[in-house]
Amino acid sequence: MDRIKIFHACENNLKDISLEIPKKRITVFTGVSGSGKTSLCLDTIAAESRRELNDTFPSFVQQYLPKYGRPKVERIENLPVTILIEQKKPSPNSRSTVGTYTDIYALLRLLFSRVGKPFIGYSDCFSFNHPAGSCPRCGGLGTVTDLDIHKLVDFDKCLNDVDVIHFPTFTTGAWRWKRYAYSGLFDLDKKIRNYSREELDLFLYSPQVKLKDPPPNWPKSAKFEGIYPRMYRSIIPTKEGKRQKKVLDLMACTTVCPECHGTRVNARVRSCLINGRNIAEVVDMPISEAVRFVASVEDPLAPDLKEELYKRLKALEEIGLGYISLSRATGTLSGGEAQRIKIAKYINSALTDMAYVLDEPSAGLHPQDISRMQASLRGLRDHGNSVMIVEHNRDIISMADHIVDVGPAAGSHGGEIMFQGDYEGLLSSATVTGRMLRQHIALKDEESPLRTPSGFFHVEHATLHNLKDVAVDLPKGVLTVIAGVAGSGKSSLMEYFQTNYCPEAVFIGQKDIGINMRSTPATYLGISDTIRLLFAKENGVSSQLFSFNSLGACPACKGKGIIVSDMAFMESIETVCDVCHGTRYSGEALKYKFHGRNIAEVMDMSVEEAYDFFMAARVSLSGNGVLFGPRLQSLMKVGLGYLHLNQAMTTLSGGELQRVKLASQLYRRGDVFILDEPTDGLHLDDVRKLLDLFNEMTDSGNTLYLIEHSLDVMAQADYIVEIGPGGGDDGGELIFSGTPRSMLSCAGSVTAPFLRAALDNSQ
Repeated sequence: MDRIKIFHACENNLKDISLEIPKKRITVFTGVSGSGKTSLCLDTIAAESRRELNDTFPSFVQQYLPKYGRPKVERIENLPVTILIEQKKPSPNSRSTVGTYTDIYALLRLLFSRVGKPFIGYSDCFSFNHPAGSCPRCGGLGTVTDLDIHKLVDFDKCLNDVDVIHFPTFTTGAWRWKRYAYSGLFDLDKKIRNYSREELDLFLYSPQVKLKDPPPNWPKSAKFEGIYPRMYRSIIPTKEGKRQKKVLDLMACTTVCPECHGTRVNARVRSCLINGRNIAEVVDMPISEAVRFVASVEDPLAPDLKEELYKRLKALEEIGLGYISLSRATGTLSGGEAQRIKIAKYINSALTDMAYVLDEPSAGLHPQDISRMQASLRGLRDHGNSVMIVEHNRDIISMADHIVDVGPAAGSHGGEIMFQGDYEGLLSSATVTGRMLRQHIALKDEESPLRTPSGFFHVEHATLHNLKDVAVDLPKGVLTVIAGVAGSGKSSLMEYFQTNYCPEAVFIGQKDIGINMRSTPATYLGISDTIRLLFAKENGVSSQLFSFNSLGACPACKGKGIIVSDMAFMESIETVCDVCHGTRYSGEALKYKFHGRNIAEVMDMSVEEAYDFFMAARVSLSGNGVLFGPRLQSLMKVGLGYLHLNQAMTTLSGGELQRVKLASQLYRRGDVFILDEPTDGLHLDDVRKLLDLFNEMTDSGNTLYLIEHSLDVMAQADYIVEIGPGGGDDGGELIFSGTPRSMLSCAGSVTAPFLRAALDNSQ
């Protein structure tokens, strides 16, 4: 019972693997990107545990739970309940903050209701999501978006004119229009701009009033109301469903609420103080400062609440999030920050003998923060839990009790267990991971000369977000790393630079690149149309016949490849379509061939296979204005040759999506590129390949700025700019700018000690 036993796992690219994982230990899954780590750890172990747990609930309850399909594995024995901690940001919600997301705000509300002076009421009174506590002006949002009256009303028209009020239910003749036209208060043929001050105030701002002696066609029970209060009362809050976009088009810019000044709560709530601070001021503090505030509270009613608050806040601080505030909107958190918030929550959990599965918890972390992460992961393990981590970071791998290395390569070339054992065993192994961990890290000037900048962007007075009037020279024509701890202001500096000095710069981040369930690498790079044209030309038929979104769709599954059977209270059952066998194409589409392959077989090829296939077919690899061959090559250059042409983009990691976006930009010359942590989610061997690509791009005349934590990348940079020293209010200053070697002797650099240690350890 001390081991999790997996038998014959075949999920995605896994090749019928069986293995045992020790319980109550830290197990790290390593291997090149796309080798099958996630397929084993998340898509097999975690998915089966969550599916089995859901099955313990009554079928009526199951319909409300998340649906997890059965992974392709014969069986798993001794499987504990698994909690998956992904790098998934919380769903954007204007009413969700770090405080509400972690439940710390609920405890603060309780503390202020017990201890705060003067007493104003119970816990709900302090909630910005409750009518008793929310600001009446902004409704607890902290911001207001004002109506642009000139977008709504045409002042050059009279009420009798067509489209005088630009909103569907106010159009001339509509029932809301009649509330103004039939009121008897206005001359229907008089232009609105010619109204007297009294008439204009009545038309625009009048509250609900009962009319005296209204005209006969005025409804008996109706009240007159100005157009401003009418819009804010009944139109803007609901956005009227399908007319939401129309409402948004009528709004002016969003600004901080002038009444609550962004605090979200009303004046009564702000009047209640503890040690001279109200609840809005406390949630605006960096968490490190909030820890000290809670520790300072002395009241006989506070001990229990104080202890729980201190414990939760301290866990966030110890995991490296002391720079963020409880008032920060969850939609602004990075994936790594959201993941660390979840880890901090579970550290204080009383649950034991659980399995925690983490997907690259080091993502977005400076080497200084990694040690804090290590302590938190050990805390989870020492509480009697099994910790399984998909990871590439050297320091996280080195702390593992057990390591599973998956490989040897990516995609169809992976899916095998290459090594199992401890860190020392991995170091001496012949696997790609073992070889890369042994590889010597050296500064670039030891191997090849540094590039000389062709000039500089002279950035001055950068004050965006937490930047403190930063002035820095950013070099042109070289590879520059923007370094610093998480939250120090690296991204803010690059955002300020792009906005004010180089708006034409190409920014490549890990955020959404406009994908959906039907997006694939072939559609994103614009080569799927070319493939369909090749099939159409070869067979003399319409190219639409080779699209499963058009004439080529299987008639049974409508191009989905699966049939979904609704089981009412029970989980819906998905089965592979028995007509097209999951290919998505109709029988007619599949009977046509191009050089011996049908459309389904070609679209299921990996990028590498497709390139070789079309080269052998001796086609020009260009058509319809698309550089066919070079675009396939660009995916291979960024290390994504293992992706299939028809692979859903929604299945790709943030790092893979970023590299697809990079591949689409590779052939630009003389441009400025800003890349946000491009090595996140990459194996050390993939980092080396990506560095080769970056050097090639720089040698072609481009300027590259990499927001990066990887010491391997810093060592190979021409120039480093470090922002810090801390995160949030403790950051935003220029710490260093110059060559990597000169940074090693910079006393104020936070990064230098870690780079020195990495260089020393690899000697």
